[in-house]
Amino acid sequence: MTINEDMTELAFLDFSRADFSTKSQVVRDAREKHWCARTPLGLAILSYEHVGRFLRDRRLRQGSYSWPNSQNATGSFAEFWQRSLISLEGPQHKKVRALAIKALSNDFVLTLRSQFNIIAQNLCGILRQKSSCEFQSEFSMPFSGQAICTLLGLPAERWPSVARDASILGLAMGLNYKTHEVKINAACDRLSELAVELISNAKVAPNTSDLVGRLVTYWDQFEGISYQDLIDLIVIVIFGGVDTTRSQLGFLMALFARYPTQWQDLRIDPSLVPNAVEEAIRAWPTTTWATREIIESFEFDGILFAKGVTVHLLVHSSAKDPALGNLPEFDIHLQQRRHHGFGGGAHHCLGHFVARTDMASAVRAIANTFKSFSIGGTPVYLPDSGNTSPQILPLSYEV
Repeated sequence: MTINEDMTELAFLDFSRADFSTKSQVVRDAREKHWCARTPLGLAILSYEHVGRFLRDRRLRQGSYSWPNSQNATGSFAEFWQRSLISLEGPQHKKVRALAIKALSNDFVLTLRSQFNIIAQNLCGILRQKSSCEFQSEFSMPFSGQAICTLLGLPAERWPSVARDASILGLAMGLNYKTHEVKINAACDRLSELAVELISNAKVAPNTSDLVGRLVTYWDQFEGISYQDLIDLIVIVIFGGVDTTRSQLGFLMALFARYPTQWQDLRIDPSLVPNAVEEAIRAWPTTTWATREIIESFEFDGILFAKGVTVHLLVHSSAKDPALGNLPEFDIHLQQRRHHGFGGGAHHCLGHFVARTDMASAVRAIANTFKSFSIGGTPVYLPDSGNTSPQILPLSYEV
């Protein structure tokens, strides 16, 4: 099918609406019509196959680098974002990413698993004294905050300020950026100062037992990586590590509340924990779309993608593509759970193994604590567009 030049044959998805949702019927209708749709912010890619192809296509670059400009952002966050690993491409991106990959090896992450387990068990010990909680503030936030402190080699008691600032940075990914700009810039400054402190400490007492120690140790092996690159990399790790884990744990619990029999299955068979984590990422990911920018014009399946055009790869919607089969909303027994929840290609999420490992620790501890649970009030969620998250998740439970 060849699309006419103005693309009016394609469905229009109004990303600018505050109530726009990637889970809505309008998105499903658009995908049934075509794998591509128009938006006020560029084009949207809707099918699983095409999202995967575009994630790996070298004729596209990471599109998030231009996000601050699209929001008329000024100040330290905009400057950080445009020079950080998220926005880098080409040889410099490869260098910084290679350092991060070496420091974040799977073997290293697995050495932290026992500490993740202890953090989760301690938090569950507090929840055992009650029969209800606000899950995000009483478990997800302190768990993700303490887990990132463990990764960085920070004392656990510093988690509140680290988690707070990481969550504030998460507001930068919303369409109401300017409303929060002052506090976003302040949080970015504080996290950069923390990164400087951590690097200084690692230079005084070299080690390979935490991430910053490993980054500083391996830094000399990679030419062309500046001190500022190192600071920005640590800030990215904090931002991604706290906000993603906090949000995804909340969505996982919200899904199990809808499917209580699967919670019982998990309690009976703890070997299902990795499946449960993966299925939650497929069914309700914290990142609903990934953004890319065309850097070389090309035609693909009848559509001309011109240089400079922004495309939004709907990772959430694509995981529900009927072309993958008759998939359930959520099933921890599902054997084949294809999704793009961690992106793909050159910008595939660096922390995917950390996220899978620490969330598994959390889920095991909670499954050993909650015999059953349900939503105990009115949950509050950010819109299912861009980066989303449970804001308030009240749970009632039996221990």
